[in-house]
Amino acid sequence: MKKACRTCKTYLIPDSIIATSPMKTKLHFKSMILSIVCMGFALSGFAQAPWEVDFVRGINVRYPDNQGWKTLSSTAKPVALAIPFGMLAVSLLSDNKKLEIGAYEAVAGLAIASVATEALKVVVKRPRPYKTYDNIYPDQIDDSYAFPSGHTSVAFASATSLFLATKKWYIGVPALAWATGVGYSRIYLGQHYPSDVFVGAVVGAASAYASHWLNKKLFSGKKKIIAKK
Repeated sequence: MKKACRTCKTYLIPDSIIATSPMKTKLHFKSMILSIVCMGFALSGFAQAPWEVDFVRGINVRYPDNQGWKTLSSTAKPVALAIPFGMLAVSLLSDNKKLEIGAYEAVAGLAIASVATEALKVVVKRPRPYKTYDNIYPDQIDDSYAFPSGHTSVAFASATSLFLATKKWYIGVPALAWATGVGYSRIYLGQHYPSDVFVGAVVGAASAYASHWLNKKLFSGKKKIIAKK
């Protein structure tokens, strides 16, 4: 607490805000993004490894028409968007400010995940498995790049944000199980290698954590308590 004078207003500023400078926050965020990019480049070289191709062939079938996996894959983006809006609706109905903030963090996490995923796709330029190898059968032809998996990325971003907002295992575990199922379905449908899915999951979860961390560092402590003497 700092007093300007005896008759002036008193401002209480949390120590966390004083200790954390904007420059340090930016450096931490840049380091996080750089780590994800470096990991992406490192893992992108594993696509041609025989074990990954064999893994896809072992899961993918000649006609990948299992409706369960196809439906699960198709839920990735709609459900990923529905989660933050559902959180917002519940928070407004129950006057839960913490959940409302979590909803905004989830939207930001989705945005970070989407940008990071598209950036890695453009930089790495890994073709879909069926465009490189025989005996891999896609459910549909997709001309976009494979690395990392966009479906998995957004699924894990929303699932992780939901868990961070609620801190309840019986909510977080089903959400993360759904996201994991989305990742598996993308391999079953012949669209991705395991490393595409793994990095997609990491990018999504890291984006949710980045959004949560940035909110705590930049916004949550900025309220000033004003008292008059």
